[in-house]
Amino acid sequence: MRVLLLGADGFIGRRVADRLFADPELQVTVLGRRDSADIRFDLAAGSPGALARFLDAVMPRVVVNCAGATYGSPRDLVRANTQAVATVCEAIRRSHDPARLVHVGSAAEYGPVPIGTATAETAEPRPLGPYGVTKLAGTELALSSGLDAVVLRIFDVVGPGVPAGSLFGRLSEGLRRALERGESHVRTADLSAFRDFVDVRDVARAVQSAAVSAATGVINIGGGAGVRMRDAAGLLVRASGFEGRLMEESRSPISGADAADRPMEVLWRQADIRTARERLGWRPRVPLEESLADIWMETACRV
Repeated sequence: MRVLLLGADGFIGRRVADRLFADPELQVTVLGRRDSADIRFDLAAGSPGALARFLDAVMPRVVVNCAGATYGSPRDLVRANTQAVATVCEAIRRSHDPARLVHVGSAAEYGPVPIGTATAETAEPRPLGPYGVTKLAGTELALSSGLDAVVLRIFDVVGPGVPAGSLFGRLSEGLRRALERGESHVRTADLSAFRDFVDVRDVARAVQSAAVSAATGVINIGGGAGVRMRDAAGLLVRASGFEGRLMEESRSPISGADAADRPMEVLWRQADIRTARERLGWRPRVPLEESLADIWMETACRV
């Protein structure tokens, strides 16, 4: 089966590429902006017509869209998370043999939820800030396109390759510096919120399962449990062997767009993953301890 993969250079996209390329039943073509792509194309700037011509040349049965942006100005986020999805959907519609679309969404589309509850796909989205809003707009475009489309709403992804600017990327580097310098403490962001962590390798398995399934609509992909970020950080500290203290920054009040986008404003996140089990035959396999130990191993071995 031919698959066209978009966004193979990102944190999730790299692992998805590894998973798809390892499947002997799949023929994978990568489309993206970098020289490493099989087809050079900028989703945020290119036209649907041009992309449709590439689709007709490749003739994929499935298009997997891992492309998007997590950080940037509101305009950048609109271009990467909404406009690019519109281009993909329109291109698939214009192609001679429209492919199935597997689109990677985000738990940020849900916004705040009651503490202690598992969020199901039927929950009303109330995203905070430009990132969540633009990701939700991309989801709505995919689902209203008339295509054979499924959206995987990914919760809090961890594991090897985690971005350096993420909480655990920064904390892991801080621990390495502290160990090298013999420091007794490491500063970190506030860790009082709860998150639903899922390993990036499990996410890749979910994308592969969705690609070969007939499932449509929204499907949550997460660990299925709300974990206090302080406890998760403790697992990373334990893996590093650091015996000092973590010094958390206080939650200072802020306003405007920064307040809307700050992750700590969502105090609880937990996925109801029953739909993934029922429709994809998927469940998380990699324990959080292993995910964080692998993050530390990668940081410790970095030259």
